[in-house]
Amino acid sequence: MSKGILDDSPKEIAKFIFCTRTLNWKKLRIYLDERRDVLDDLVTLHNFRNQFLPNALREFFRHIHAPEERGEYLETLITKFSHRFCACNPDLMRELGLSPDAVYVLCYSLILLSIDLTSPHVKNKMSKREFIRNTRRAAQNISEDFVGHLYDNIYLIGHVAA
Repeated sequence: MSKGILDDSPKEIAKFIFCTRTLNWKKLRIYLDERRDVLDDLVTLHNFRNQFLPNALREFFRHIHAPEERGEYLETLITKFSHRFCACNPDLMRELGLSPDAVYVLCYSLILLSIDLTSPHVKNKMSKREFIRNTRRAAQNISEDFVGHLYDNIYLIGHVAA
């Protein structure tokens, strides 16, 4: 920006971040936490149309690294992702009866499941049956089959926020 190559506008900075893969992700996380206007524009650059939820979440966290701890910034990221995912898939959201709040709950469940299945510190891994039961308690109106497919994706492909 100091050399005039990049404008100091949220949209331009977001495009730069979106297209640049070699940025220091720890510094970027701090920057995005401070510049929510840039974060907003960065989120809108993602197109999650016709993507399965866990795959879209993985793509999102490839561009915007998840924080290592739970907290307000992680909640902000999941909220922004949930709204963007719904905006990109309005027909699917109507068909499944999902709102951004329900997608938020599913995303949080997927992150927790990812940690549970991949952490060596968790001795008793969550079963598919337990995940379905717990997730459907937190977000009603979601089909058992859909939640089962979410579990299978994490089990077979791996962590959504790695």
